[in-house]
Amino acid sequence: MRNMNNKKPEKIITPLLALEKMRSWCAYQERSQNDVRQKLFEYKLESEQVESIIINLIEEKFLNEERFAMAFAGGKFRIKHWGRIKIKIALKQHRVSDYCIKKALKSIDGEAYEQVLIKVIEKKLRLTKMSDKHKKYYTVLNYVLSRGFESDLVIEQLKVLLSSEDK
Repeated sequence: MRNMNNKKPEKIITPLLALEKMRSWCAYQERSQNDVRQKLFEYKLESEQVESIIINLIEEKFLNEERFAMAFAGGKFRIKHWGRIKIKIALKQHRVSDYCIKKALKSIDGEAYEQVLIKVIEKKLRLTKMSDKHKKYYTVLNYVLSRGFESDLVIEQLKVLLSSEDK
């Protein structure tokens, strides 16, 4: 039974058990060091214990920031159709290094990126039922920018797609 203020009971485990749990957690899916660190602090471990476990996981190749960044960027791009800006912001929230972020963003194929951008714009254009061309343009523009695509690329593609729509 939970206590009166509806908080989960505190999890207190040994560093050895925490290491085992983190091994299986990291084996299941790529994790950032920040994710692992937060999870370990939930177990009420001391800072030195947390850092020791993280070093252990890195040495055993369960934890790799570059691998995490690449998997994260690729997944968000392919599955969620996020642009580079949104992916970069999300990786920064995971406290991934700038080096790993740049490498992950470079791994996104330029041609595929443009095709996804066109697909996102076309879909939003189809779903936006407005007769006023300017309102439609800005509605679609704002939506696609919120998906994290670069404004110059969006404006360029949007103009091309709207001009072909007029014909």
